[in-house]
This record gives sequence, structure tokens and C-alpha cells, in this order.
Amino acid sequence: MTDHQRRVAVVGAGMIGQGWAITFAQAGYRIALWDPDQAAVPRAMDQVRRKLEELATAQLLSEAPGILMNRICDHATLAEAVSDADHVQENGPEDLATRRALFAELDALAPAQAILASSTSGMRPSSFTEALPGRGRCLVAHPANPPYLLPLVELCPSPWTTAEAMLRTRQLMLDAGRRPAALHKEVDGFILNRLQGALLAEAFRMIGDGLTEPEDVDTVVRHALGPRWSFMGPLETIDLNAPGGIRDFCARYGALYEALQHQMPPRRWDAALVERIAAARRDDLPLEDIAARQAWRDRRLAALARHQAGQTET
Repeated sequence: MTDHQRRVAVVGAGMIGQGWAITFAQAGYRIALWDPDQAAVPRAMDQVRRKLEELATAQLLSEAPGILMNRICDHATLAEAVSDADHVQENGPEDLATRRALFAELDALAPAQAILASSTSGMRPSSFTEALPGRGRCLVAHPANPPYLLPLVELCPSPWTTAEAMLRTRQLMLDAGRRPAALHKEVDGFILNRLQGALLAEAFRMIGDGLTEPEDVDTVVRHALGPRWSFMGPLETIDLNAPGGIRDFCARYGALYEALQHQMPPRRWDAALVERIAAARRDDLPLEDIAARQAWRDRRLAALARHQAGQTET
């Protein structure tokens, strides 16, 4: 099957579903878009059209927005949306009962060969697929947000996900220009949110203990960790931070980092701490300006993507 013949059903037309529709349309796939709230679908199509025009302005599209929109069709029923799908990408709410019910429908309605993938940010796939007759074709394919600007997709299997399902999903994502990162077995939060969670836990602890302020935490990441991590990961970072590579780094600084771990006990994100950090953020960014700042974020990510696309070095 060639790329342009691939058929993907995007179930859930919210922010992530819209992002997947854009991503798959750019890959030449045919997309069937469905949402349980039928009023949400035309709004989603308008949002997708607007985002495609923004991407075109940023010179990040290889085809005209109209051509890409023609690959996305909305459907009135879930059965119609998944009837001929090769891959189903579910984007429902982070609610276990809702996801279980939706996957039961998908397993009953989608063709037997179709992969059923969830965009969940942290649920183990076993928690909502265990009772399904077709559970072997189910897995998590969790994107970074927004999917069309950040190419990461995490692939997480359940204990019964087949190797074929993982391989097929990986290839579909590679062909769509994604950068898959796979887990060998399921774990809460996958890779992205476990790493992000570790950094956030320490940031909240240091602020809660009165060691620093929220804006200083963001300054450290914005002006040191972030620029490095925009083109290399933390392991490559430390590999390059010592003359003899990562072994040398660990020999020099391993004891320091081991000692720091004992100084980083978990801290509950209690209401007072959350309010303190929220107040600092609202001083910097009023709540009514968040949408505009999100648009600014996407423009910056688009500029970074355009820059990286023009680089010849790996």
C-alpha cells in the first residue's frame, strides 16, 4: 500500500485530533474525522484550515492548504469513520471509563486489520484494552503537542500488543515524518511525561521550599537547558560535557548527582503552592492573553522547525 492510499480515522476532533489530521494530511493519507459532539467537527475543520494557512505562511507545507483539506472528510457516525481504516487514532478525554467504552466500540466497528492507537498522555494501554477480543492490535501512540510542529510520537505497548502492531504503527509514523520513541513495556506517563514530571517535581519543590522563584526556574530552562535540548538529548548533552565522554562525565560528576537525588524528596503539589506559582505566572501573563501566547509559541516552534529543516547536520 502506498502512502497516499493509507486511510486513517481520527476519533476526537479537539486540539490533538486536529493536530493529527494536519500531520496525516501532510503525509498524503486520507483522514476520516469524527467526534461524539457533532457540533465540534465543523469547528475543528475551520481550525484545521486556519492552522494550515498559518503553516503555509511559515513555509512549512509542501502542498497548498486546499489540497490537504481535501484529504480530510468528516463523518456523521463512528461506524462510517472507521469502516475502511488502516489505522485509528483515538483522542478522547483522559477518563478511563470513557476510553474503555470507546475502545470497545472501535474494536467492534473497525476492520480486523486496523491498528487502534490512543493519544492518551499517560494511561497504560492495558487499563482500557484488557477485555477486548482484538486487544493485540491496541497500543498508545502519544504525540507531543502540537503534533504537526513537534515530530515526537511515543509508542507504548500493553503486555498483549503484538510485535506486528508496534512495527506497523512505527512505520506509519515514520512515513508521516514522525520521530517514534518506543517503550519495551508499559509504564505510567511513558517517557516524555516521566522526564517532564521529574523536572517539574524538582521545580515545584525548590519553589515550595523557598529556594528560588518561578521566573528563575523558567530562566534556567529557557537560557541553558532548553537551547541545548532543542537539538540534542540529555544523554548526548552530558556525553559532550566532558573530554572523555559520558564515562568521564559520570566519573567527574556522578557522586554529585547521586547526592542531589537524596536532596530531592517528592513534594505534594498542594493548593497553596499551586496558587503561588499560578500568581507568578499571571503576573507575567494575564489569563485572557493565554490564547495569544499559545499562538506565539506555535510561531516560535514553526520558526524552529523551519530552521531545523534547513540544516544538513544531524
